Amino acid sequence: MTGAFLNRARAQALMQAAGIDALVLLQPENIQYATGAAPGVATLFRRAGAAIALVPADASVPAAAVMPDLAKGAVAAGSDVADITFLPIWVGTTTLEDGPSNRPLADRLTDRHGGPERPATFDRDAAYRVLADQLRARGLESARLGVEQDFLPVSDAAALAAALPKATIVDGSAIVNRLRVIKSPREIALLREACSLSEHAFRLLVPEIKVGVPRDVLGEFFLQAVRTEARVRGHRNLTSVWEYISVGANPWGSSKPVESGDVVKADCGAVLSGYSSDSARTYVVGRATEDMRTVYHALKSAWDLGYRMLGPGVRLADVHSAMIQCVRANGLPNYRRGHFGHGLGQSVFSEEWPFIAADSDAVAEPGMVLALETPFYIDGLGGFIVEDQVLITDQGAETMNSLPYEFLEL
Repeated sequence: MTGAFLNRARAQALMQAAGIDALVLLQPENIQYATGAAPGVATLFRRAGAAIALVPADASVPAAAVMPDLAKGAVAAGSDVADITFLPIWVGTTTLEDGPSNRPLADRLTDRHGGPERPATFDRDAAYRVLADQLRARGLESARLGVEQDFLPVSDAAALAAALPKATIVDGSAIVNRLRVIKSPREIALLREACSLSEHAFRLLVPEIKVGVPRDVLGEFFLQAVRTEARVRGHRNLTSVWEYISVGANPWGSSKPVESGDVVKADCGAVLSGYSSDSARTYVVGRATEDMRTVYHALKSAWDLGYRMLGPGVRLADVHSAMIQCVRANGLPNYRRGHFGHGLGQSVFSEEWPFIAADSDAVAEPGMVLALETPFYIDGLGGFIVEDQVLITDQGAETMNSLPYEFLEL
């Protein structure tokens, strides 16, 4: 399937409620979300103007985009946005023409007549000029524009304002967050499959946790297990795979070998098309001590409570409050934790808005995918965590995980 993930009807409702006439998206992950195509290597600079997506509030008005010319293949394969202007970036490409090969090579290349020189990276100001033309063509030259100011560098912001002198520029970051928090069926499918890949590697990892095996060997085993299974399943969209495995009393990932009595915390994920899973389990090599059991019981009790609470209309701040009180009531009265989970989607990090936190203003809605987690890191005892990725449904919450929850003694 191809096409944008963005729901134009939901975007229209959110923009109209905020008094915004259009969204200007600059972050590469959000450009792919709006267009269905990855804008490519130029966006690795993490600067505004490498690519742009324009989403008018009126869902009947076509979206538009500015893309690097190197992304033409991705756009053709994945985007249903018709109005896309391609601009040159630093990468020079050409095509060898069909026909007799007895002509000189230079005469058989499609750009043999030359053209403008390519920029050192990309031409931000040219992209802004195209955006201005796209706005003008839609009658939005003097519009109120919601721009991703969470992403926009100060120097790039000044140039954008200069390129759009008649427009009113406001922050559209919150609208983008609220748009992306409700996942489409395709996004949910990507997150499910990423979770499945990760859990496959978890199951293979457990028998490898043995006395004498270094932490780094366990980490590399997990990474390779995901990559291998992705190849077996025919996936060509494994963006990356990550692991935060800790071994022993120091919970911060030293490379020490496993020893008898060590706690092993495995917090890991697979990433498909930029969509990251996030799951975690805790193990102990040998017999768990009473202290270890106390910690794990408190964390698992709070996780169970949070999972039971999650459902449509539930305030995430209320979930955080109940969970932290539960941990404290179960033998850890001094426990502190800023959040008990976060949104999952396509990002440079596995954590995105909203957060299950005391200051959250978010309410659980069907279609959200959240990582629900109860971590605790105790220097001198080890790292502990229970974490699943959870889909909010019309009826409540559904975990995407199937790993056992017990504090396994290996």
